[in-house]
Formats: sequence, C-alpha cells, structure tokens
Amino acid sequence: MMNPRSLLLSIALACFGLIGVALYLQHVVDLLPCPLCVIQRYLFLLIGFACLAGYFMKNTAIGTGIGLLGALGGLGVAGKHLYVLAHPGLSCGIDPMETMLNKIPTATYLPFLFQADGLCENATDGLLGMSIPQWAFVWFGLFAVALGWSLLRRRAQ
Repeated sequence: MMNPRSLLLSIALACFGLIGVALYLQHVVDLLPCPLCVIQRYLFLLIGFACLAGYFMKNTAIGTGIGLLGALGGLGVAGKHLYVLAHPGLSCGIDPMETMLNKIPTATYLPFLFQADGLCENATDGLLGMSIPQWAFVWFGLFAVALGWSLLRRRAQ
C-alpha cells in the first residue's frame, strides 16, 4: 500500500509535469490553448498545489480533499471539452469566457501559461492516438480515483 504522503507528492509532481507538457505543446508544437484548456491548467495547478500542501501538512485530509474537488471539477471541464469536440457546431472560441479568462491577473502577468488564444475545435491534435482533452480526462479521472480512495481508506482506519 502506498503511503498517503507519497501519493500526494506523486500526484503533485504528475500535475506539474502535465503543465510542462502543456507548455511544450503550446510553445514548441504551436498548439494554442483554448479557454477550456486554460481552465484545465488552473485545475491541474490547484490539484498539484493542494497535494503539495497536503504532503507538508500534519493532516493530509485537507490537501487530499481539495485535490479531489479539483479533480472532479477537471472531469467536468474536460467532459465539456470532449462534448464540444464531438459536436462540431459548438465552439468555445472568442466568447465572453475567453475575454474574462484573459483579463484575470494570472493571465495578465503570466500570459505564456494562462492566455487563451486557441479554439476548442483545434484540440483534436493529440498524443499517442488520443486528443489533449481525452488525456486530460484520463488524468483527472486517475487523480480523482486515487484521492477518493485515499480519503476513504483514511476514514476506514
């Protein structure tokens, strides 16, 4: 059985690694992030920082719980992104959500990470046969299961 602290550290490192992959795809492959991609980045960072905080705290339940909420939110956003891709008439391109996302302070001060310039329909280019939103959905699902399992296991003790 994996120690809860090791699990939290592993998930935090995976989340930060996924942000690194997203930056590689954006700046090297020129795959611009859409508003839903940027929201997923925020959620990966939320999970990563929550798990990292839980790792350093005496009580890991708080970080685990916040990470679980972030993972569940990520499943919802990635699911919406997959829905947009499955229905070509829909778009999340230039709309009020993009404008709002690009005006918040993190996008203003860190545009290389949080600027939403792409269209959701362009996210079909992927890695190893899966689109980027599919990969995000898988990772959010893995994190949700692991964090939920950790909380349930903790409760059972």
